[in-house]
Amino acid sequence: MNNKKYPNNSILLVDDEINLLNSFELTLMDNGIDNVILCSDSRNVLNILTENKISMVLLDLSMPHLRGEELLKTIVPNYPEVQVIVVTGDTEIETAVKCMKLGAFDYIVKPVEHNRLLNVINKALEIQKLKEENSSLKSILTSDNITKPEAFEEIITQNSKMKSVFQYMEAISGTSEPILVTGETGVGKELIAKSLHILSERKGNFVTTNIAGLDDQMFSDTLFGHKKGAFTNAVQDRKGQLERASGGTIFLDEIGDLGFQAQVKLLRLLQEKEFYPLGSDTPRYTDALIILATNKDLKHMVSEGSFRKDLYYRLNVHQIAPIPLRERLDDIPYLVDHFLDKAAKNFGKKKPTIPSELYTLLSTYHFPGNIRELQSMVYDAVGTHKSKIMSLSVFKQHINPNSTFEIDESKFKNGEIISFGEKLPTLKEIQTVLVNEALKRTNNNQSIAAQLLGVTRQALNRRIIQEKKV
Repeated sequence: MNNKKYPNNSILLVDDEINLLNSFELTLMDNGIDNVILCSDSRNVLNILTENKISMVLLDLSMPHLRGEELLKTIVPNYPEVQVIVVTGDTEIETAVKCMKLGAFDYIVKPVEHNRLLNVINKALEIQKLKEENSSLKSILTSDNITKPEAFEEIITQNSKMKSVFQYMEAISGTSEPILVTGETGVGKELIAKSLHILSERKGNFVTTNIAGLDDQMFSDTLFGHKKGAFTNAVQDRKGQLERASGGTIFLDEIGDLGFQAQVKLLRLLQEKEFYPLGSDTPRYTDALIILATNKDLKHMVSEGSFRKDLYYRLNVHQIAPIPLRERLDDIPYLVDHFLDKAAKNFGKKKPTIPSELYTLLSTYHFPGNIRELQSMVYDAVGTHKSKIMSLSVFKQHINPNSTFEIDESKFKNGEIISFGEKLPTLKEIQTVLVNEALKRTNNNQSIAAQLLGVTRQALNRRIIQEKKV
């Protein structure tokens, strides 16, 4: 009996032909798969499975002592997490069908073509990885816990929706598949990517590259590097960003701006983890985690023909959408305090006192620029700050620069924003509804409510007094 312990998630090769086992092992090792166990005696298979964590079994059917078919019948129901690939010299279709019905993942006929062997193994490993991630995702999302809060230290939030995003990130942190981060400008996509890098526990660098505006050659040179003489002024070899990210993570921002030729190269990179430096005919491979980001609607771009459909679907394995600031207004006090600290240090000033009306004012704003916009507002306010209590003027000017009430008429077309019943309300009734809504949104702060309504505070006050008299 063999009681030897092997590394977790090993691949078990079972065949009575030792030369064939050695050939398989060399093929796998040449392609970066080194956690391989060789077994030439089928009687040892079940013991190895019991004593070790095996991810996959390559199983010959015709063996002395214990035939592969009998082992298959035992392995599938008792070790459901193990993928079994049948390898045999039997070319009969009935045999293949029978093995698949018994639960084999795939069926390979001898003599085995090495590319076919590698393709089947990689496909099985990929599916197994996705199953593990799904299981991890279910476990984490039902636990309501963040297991590695230190990975999210740079993201200031107490919002429950954002914490759900963190849970999803933890669940997929071990993936080798590309991760797509989508969201509006200023929502914090790069911080999400940094947190994913920390969660992945990769030892290499976190490398960030903005690929907006890069043509095909610049895209290739930036990511893949070049060989000496590849083009004019290429006087020496230069490594690309992918090689700098070896063993780590590369973050590619603004992928929605890529041209079609660059999209083709990106697709090949994601599918094969393979790339060619400019001027080289020798492929190179990357083990970096690839995180991509865009603020564009890729699905819409696919429908209008400006983004490749196959690339879009390849990017849809894991998708993360940080919550926009207008949907996490409860985070505003924490964010403002954080930016006040940073701004005060930056300007060499004392941290100012926050006026009581500030949070109410900010809660009425929709923040099209999200967290980055809030940061700019705070920095501007601290930069011009002179007294003990910080002035609201910078924030008011930013939120309502014209100090007048403007209607975006396009939003009111076809009843998109306002709908009326059969009987139209009177102007007086409409005014009452608007005033009450403005006061509700501002916690009865008349100064800020007046700003929302585009009137002076005095005019609003007169209106409220008139309402009380009626």
